[in-house]
Amino acid sequence: MGMSMGNSKRGRLRYAPMSEMNITPFVDVMLVLLIIFMVAAPMMTQGVQVALPKADAKPIEQDKPVEITLKPDGSIFVGSALVPIESLIERLQMVQENRENASILLRADGRMDYGSVMKVMAALQAAGMVDVGLVTEPTQ
Repeated sequence: MGMSMGNSKRGRLRYAPMSEMNITPFVDVMLVLLIIFMVAAPMMTQGVQVALPKADAKPIEQDKPVEITLKPDGSIFVGSALVPIESLIERLQMVQENRENASILLRADGRMDYGSVMKVMAALQAAGMVDVGLVTEPTQ
């Protein structure tokens, strides 16, 4: 398998090395790495922990959105950075300038009052963000 046989001038068989590379071990290693990264990648994307409300809704397929998280104590996070409500509109406008058509995922704790969530929604509207999705957990 690793050698090819060819005829020499004297009629004897000579063995010549094969110039093809066996890539099977490389493919095996790449498949193992692929599985490792597929398992590890979802664990690395976790942000701020909140208790999400439950709803029957289909997940939205989109590019990497900007996540805004509202905690029960009233703190607001844009990504993983704590942002006071007074500077939220400025921060959202900066995001809008840096990323055209930025989609927003709003993650609010289920124990939050409606007024607090609506203040953030009003700030999103004032900053010109119209593509806003509300994150929930499945009911099952």
